[in-house]
Amino acid sequence: MTNPRPNEMTIEEAARALRAREISVRELWDACHSAAEEKNPELNAYLEIFKADDAAIESAQKRIYAGDAPLLCGIPLAMKDNILIEGKIASAASKMLENYKATYDATVVKKLKEAGALFLGRTNMDEFAMGSSTEHSAFGTTKNPHDESRVPGGSSGGSAAAVAAHMAIAALGSDTGGSVRQPAALTGIVGMKPTYGAVSRSGLIAMGSSLDQIGPLAKSVADVKIIFYTISGIDPLDSTTITENLYSRHESKEHLKIGVPRHLLTEGIEKDVLTTFEETLKKLEEAGHTLIDIELPTSGYALAAYYVIMPAEVSTNLARLDGMRYGLSKEGKTLLDDYVDSRTTGFGEETLRRILLGTFVLSSGYIDAYYHKAEKAREVLRKEYNDAFENVDVIAVPTTLSPAFKFGQKSDPVAMYLEDIFTITANMTGMPAISVPMGSVERDSKKLPVGIQFTAPHQAEDVLFAIGTAVERLQ
Repeated sequence: MTNPRPNEMTIEEAARALRAREISVRELWDACHSAAEEKNPELNAYLEIFKADDAAIESAQKRIYAGDAPLLCGIPLAMKDNILIEGKIASAASKMLENYKATYDATVVKKLKEAGALFLGRTNMDEFAMGSSTEHSAFGTTKNPHDESRVPGGSSGGSAAAVAAHMAIAALGSDTGGSVRQPAALTGIVGMKPTYGAVSRSGLIAMGSSLDQIGPLAKSVADVKIIFYTISGIDPLDSTTITENLYSRHESKEHLKIGVPRHLLTEGIEKDVLTTFEETLKKLEEAGHTLIDIELPTSGYALAAYYVIMPAEVSTNLARLDGMRYGLSKEGKTLLDDYVDSRTTGFGEETLRRILLGTFVLSSGYIDAYYHKAEKAREVLRKEYNDAFENVDVIAVPTTLSPAFKFGQKSDPVAMYLEDIFTITANMTGMPAISVPMGSVERDSKKLPVGIQFTAPHQAEDVLFAIGTAVERLQ
């Protein structure tokens, strides 16, 4: 068996090769950078590919030679375009912030820099993370490396495509309703949304503040684990980060009880995706894990509640982008024209749709009928999941209803929103969830990857890593 090219390595493989002096940090960087430069004109995964930071590369090499470097030292990573890197543009793939240059590092970036990681570039995304396909970027769509006529998923589609096409060793994305896990499934890699508050949101351009979490995308569960433990932890700059002992740690067991809400799998899922899911569950059962049918009746209403709460938070978070303080500014005949022209020019169609929807559900006369009712449904959903975890260790569903769909196929907004049906519950409950490749299905004579998603109780990421690794062994 031939050794993989440096850019095709996992974090673990690259870290071992660096320490064995089989490759240098410079060679690893050059391999990833060259692949990014070569493939990006076709895939549009990166909005900007950074030049080499010679000082950072040399520093990482010295730390590795010294023998005390973290595993991420010298590893080239891709960063979603809504995570701030000091001195670099962070546009959230929007004309509104096209020229905004970050004045400070996001906390996750600080932690990665301290670990010696390198940054290859900023990746394409749905504008302000609003979308499930990366078709809503102001700077063009990203293509799926497995079939360039299909979407890579979203909103972290650029990060997922960069990792899947070996244009980076791993990447960071943000997940508000499945925006890390869904593109991971559609591009055949691993993606995780951590427990809400496990990772600081300081320096993440906010979409829905009670839903957003930064999460890793990588080629293996082990790599996701390495990144998670590097970027997680309490942060004084984010009051929602959780202390170490707020939730009890869940012991990872060799054999797990897997809850399967089959009542949710009766409509919308394409037949071969469901068949692959059931085959994966059967293999897990044969490996010693236990399958338990469970009921989650409120999950049927979760999507509707999410699309009330999320736009409400979008409307609030994006109110500051008014053309007055920073971002795109258009001058009209009156002050009102200044506001209207700046926002209609700066925001894309999907962003405007969600701002309008959120403003409506928060308006006088409707806030009780919609927003407050959705928040009550969210509390019921959270309790329902907590009750289920009294009897099971994880809950399994397919990550998506189908493999990657073609560009324009989900032009109806409601059809696009349904893509999030299995992923939004983890964001609504604040629980961690992971998507792991479970095989592939065929479309137009091409093999397209699909993923299985596991949700665990708060702060039970180690249980997700255990079950994710078990799925990897089945492949």
